[in-house]
Amino acid sequence: MSASPASFDTDVLIIGAGAAGLLAARDIAAAGRRVLLVEARDYLGGRAHTLQPPGFTQAIEAGAEFMHGEVPLTRALLAEAGIGWQDTAGRTYVVQEGEARADADFFAQLPLVLAKLAELTEDLPLADFLAREFAGPAHAELRATTTQFAEGYDAADAQLVSALALRDEWLAGGAEDSPRPVGGYGPLLAWLAAQAQAAGAIVHLATPVLEIRWQPGQVEVLATTGAAYRARQVLCTVPLGVWQRRAGQPGYLGLSPDLPAHRAAAAQLGFGEVIKFVLEFETPFWQAQLPELEFLLSEAPVPTWWSQLPNPRPLLTGWVAGPAAQRLRTASADALLHLALTSLAQLLHTPMSALQAQLRASYVRNWGAEAHAYGAYSYPTVGAPAARAALAAPVADTLFWAGEGLYEGPAGGTVEAALVSGRQAARALLAARPA
Repeated sequence: MSASPASFDTDVLIIGAGAAGLLAARDIAAAGRRVLLVEARDYLGGRAHTLQPPGFTQAIEAGAEFMHGEVPLTRALLAEAGIGWQDTAGRTYVVQEGEARADADFFAQLPLVLAKLAELTEDLPLADFLAREFAGPAHAELRATTTQFAEGYDAADAQLVSALALRDEWLAGGAEDSPRPVGGYGPLLAWLAAQAQAAGAIVHLATPVLEIRWQPGQVEVLATTGAAYRARQVLCTVPLGVWQRRAGQPGYLGLSPDLPAHRAAAAQLGFGEVIKFVLEFETPFWQAQLPELEFLLSEAPVPTWWSQLPNPRPLLTGWVAGPAAQRLRTASADALLHLALTSLAQLLHTPMSALQAQLRASYVRNWGAEAHAYGAYSYPTVGAPAARAALAAPVADTLFWAGEGLYEGPAGGTVEAALVSGRQAARALLAARPA
């Protein structure tokens, strides 16, 4: 005889154990509700993943790494957990015509863009804005620099990303103030999980959700494991990339009855792709030619690199984002690593053989190709505020939604966005009166 599928009952079921789900689980459990948290992956944290792969001497960040801007909730939680953070340090180098030069003000041209953005009365995609306001060969470098920053930093498609939203983000200056949590984001998320479990929350890992069947005040959630979960309320914190899956595609989240307005809103939002390369070397050999290297920016196939300064660890992180990462979505990990090493050898004028001799360990994370994510983080499209509000709208005081892709504010696409969204959704859920 075969065993019957497992069945679980709870007050609140939370889908997704990333930053939003973990904070919500802590807050809801602390309020006295029975909470069960299911996560598709076999680890906590979602797109903030601190791990130590073979060969590395210390943990690395496969996903979120920096704290961009003021991020008051992130800082408050780190302080509550007794975890510090460390400012970045060093110089930014820009490679032009094959030579790297220290560029203390990489965004020197940005005020010209911001001045024109300030005159906008109606939103339009960044590419259209640049073509209209900065046409012609005289502005070619400005257009390229602005597009490169939007695609690299925001993982955005310049053909879709909102010019007005980028104006507000860039004026906030988050890119220039980007410390790191000490030890990465892993310790904070583990602390949130421990807090939630101490308050009574139960966590099930490796449990992808297949379908949500609901009616007011009553929900049944079916997992690919065969388990069934029943709850009065559900908080769904899956990434925007899951929302954007179509029926029949792997990872599609079924809803019965369906919510066409929510799906339509998700389709209107931007969700960028990122490929992250982490390379640990025997020595920081690049310091001889690039003293105090913090960031290295170029037009190479892997265009952006950074060190761990002020930490002297001989680690370089490579970054491909936006449409460039999307074009590489189906490339193998070996092919991507070769692309990264080729780019770095070219940028550092170092023979490939010498680079490989120095290489101690390597790690590649292709977020666009990854199940349960299908991308890295959201970016604002034209009309995004209305779409986010529609996607975040609770249903019958029974279904609630959270995640960085639903956040409205200056910290879009960040762990802060996920935390704020999770807290807001938890408060709305606790205040609701399901049938």
